[in-house]
Amino acid sequence: MSSSDRINLANALDCFDDHWSPRIIAELNGQQIKLAKFIGAFDWHSHADEDEMFLVLEGSFVMEFRDKRVELKAGEMLVVPRGVEHRPVAEEECSVMLVEPVGLVNTGDAETSEKTTTGIWLKLDS
Repeated sequence: MSSSDRINLANALDCFDDHWSPRIIAELNGQQIKLAKFIGAFDWHSHADEDEMFLVLEGSFVMEFRDKRVELKAGEMLVVPRGVEHRPVAEEECSVMLVEPVGLVNTGDAETSEKTTTGIWLKLDS
């Protein structure tokens, strides 16, 4: 896919069904744009050197921190600062766009999880 190709987010989300397995849809300036579907609770983790951005496209989820919970609905976003322990929890399936540095391991310092990945490139038709 070239950098000037249009990406329809709804169509891209229809291309996969699995949860906690981000799909990379674009890359720019050392960052990857990823789509993911959440359901249930993810692993507690942190990223020592990277911030993460979460934008809810459909549904809702709660970002849990050790000292608070932040509820996010469609159209809302949150940046988790580097080094802050967190875990997303979704009671029902939700769709999220992530912006993260290239090569970021989604489980951060909890790399023993079966959910660990750096993302999978999603093949989209132009």
